[in-house]
Amino acid sequence: MLFNSVEFAIYFLIVFFVYWFVLKNNFRYQNYFLLIASCIFYMAFIPVYILILAVTIIIDYTAAIYIERATGRWRKQLLIISIISTCFVLFVFKYFNFFNYNFSVIASLLHLNYPIAMVNIILPIGLSFHTFQSLSYVIEVYKGNQKVEKDFNTYSLYVMFFPQLVAGPIERAGNLLPQFNKPRYFNYSLASSGAKMVLLGYFKKVVIADNAAPLVNAVYNSPADYMGFPMVVAALLFTFQIYCDFSGYSDIAIGTARILGFNLMINFNLPFTSKSITEFWRRWHISLSSWFNDYLFQPLMIATRNWAYAGAAFSLFITFFLAGLWHGAGWTFIIYGSLHGIALIYEYYTKKIRKRISKKIPGIFYNTFSMVSTFLFVSFTLIFFRSRNVSTAFFFIKNMFSDFHDYASYSKMYLKFRGMGLHVSDLMEPLIFILILLGIEFFNKKAILTAVFSKRPILKWSFYYLLIILIVFWGYENDAQNFIYFQF
Repeated sequence: MLFNSVEFAIYFLIVFFVYWFVLKNNFRYQNYFLLIASCIFYMAFIPVYILILAVTIIIDYTAAIYIERATGRWRKQLLIISIISTCFVLFVFKYFNFFNYNFSVIASLLHLNYPIAMVNIILPIGLSFHTFQSLSYVIEVYKGNQKVEKDFNTYSLYVMFFPQLVAGPIERAGNLLPQFNKPRYFNYSLASSGAKMVLLGYFKKVVIADNAAPLVNAVYNSPADYMGFPMVVAALLFTFQIYCDFSGYSDIAIGTARILGFNLMINFNLPFTSKSITEFWRRWHISLSSWFNDYLFQPLMIATRNWAYAGAAFSLFITFFLAGLWHGAGWTFIIYGSLHGIALIYEYYTKKIRKRISKKIPGIFYNTFSMVSTFLFVSFTLIFFRSRNVSTAFFFIKNMFSDFHDYASYSKMYLKFRGMGLHVSDLMEPLIFILILLGIEFFNKKAILTAVFSKRPILKWSFYYLLIILIVFWGYENDAQNFIYFQF
């Protein structure tokens, strides 16, 4: 059941009515109902896979209870058993075929017999997200930062809460569990802010991401037919497509949760204003980057604290190597993560030098150069993220500037796009909407929109009606499109 579908609109209206009008003032019943609604939501994809989710819930729920009771070495052993058991489920469904294939290739090169066959299974939707959410709960219980949740229904709801179940944000137990364990009353201000986030999320998804997809898909699916300038356009446009697709999902998830009385963590914070890759990962997919920081990078830094600078470099590279692998079982994702790890190592080693340089250059020039170079680096690494395989990615990079002089004029660019079955409007419309979005996010961050809207209500409602019109008229041609991060 996709957020951007009629089915979800009907589903959520029913959930909203029952939740706030039938079960009002009884948060226990509301929790039971939300769990049932979340099960229905998840089963709308592949029903039988809810059993896999149930297994991970039972493992971590039980493990946390015994970890809290245990003492000494047995406590740590229980944590290890829980982590291995939960990660094993993720490994089987997401990574088994990847590693199995690579082992078979190595065996073939060594002329060895490798009898293990590939497994024909479909990755359960959102498995990486709720696996990490479960793991964070068990780890925090082990550290003593989180009291164990003894109510199985409440813990299950923490993992399965439908707004963020399949693509995050990856919530922490310390934030979400207390909200399930107290009465909730309809809050107009919270619901109103949630509705605005949902509206902006739909604008990002159906107006920008889905309308950028045809051009991006055409180029990436047949790169040999679109060498040169169309490749450059597709690479840059995909950066905005994936941002609008994923942050659009996050906005809808956070907004939907607010309408139901819950506050989820913010997952994006103007990432394209970042002046470094380090800053970028503080603003992009915040719930994932903070998870890796807390549960992988920081422990690695402690373990390698005697290695001086080498320890930091090692910790950064391993963290982002695994972050790339988290995104997908393929070498393209590993290269994507590794490139970001290398960039972060570079920034770590050159921090003092870059700071001295920044003092000698006017701020506006240095900051602009830093933002542009960061954006271009991110766009470059996303070529690996989007490409079907490594060879396609290198072909893309090798040929994206070939015959670039043919596109020096608008007329030649127009003829090239038309000759390849693309229209310039396939590019211009997303670009216009991207500029509108960037303006909205900038003025919203500066609280300028809030100030203007508070003084001119007619402008506020005109703005929201305009978004609705854009969503209806620029989104109606597309069937409900999957969110990109559903595959993870």
